[in-house]
Amino acid sequence: MAVVLVTGMSGVGKSAVLGGLARLGYRVVDSDHGDWVADLPLPDGTSEPQWREDRIDALISEHERSGEPLVIAGTVVNQGRFYPRFAEVVLLSAPLAVMLDRVAARDTNPFGKTAEDRAKIAADTAGVEPLLRASATVEIDTRAPLDEVVARVAALVSGGASRR
Repeated sequence: MAVVLVTGMSGVGKSAVLGGLARLGYRVVDSDHGDWVADLPLPDGTSEPQWREDRIDALISEHERSGEPLVIAGTVVNQGRFYPRFAEVVLLSAPLAVMLDRVAARDTNPFGKTAEDRAKIAADTAGVEPLLRASATVEIDTRAPLDEVVARVAALVSGGASRR
């Protein structure tokens, strides 16, 4: 059993995939919720939401010792520090138009409703998604049916084949 990261831009379906995995009995942590992220300084003097590394380290360590599977979802600037500890880094992706339609329609998260939010999603898709793609071990297009996407991630968590 593995510790797997699910990452991707807003609107690709990270929360929906986590929900499906939870229904299958997997332990999932959405790092956007709870005390996993803090607005921390960057070397250039600005700040950005980042994983609280002590908490993420403890979470992963617990699952490394137990052997129980764990799926963590999130997209933060410091996630790469943990890549060696993930059995898989799964990039969920979809075309920008699909992501924007999804964030406009969702009622579980207000992000993406304003023109400013939508511009940020577009900018992040252009600037951040290529970096995520370059470091991912698997990419899954979430235009596929949700059950299919969940099954693919579940297979990875349970030790299915990967590109790594």
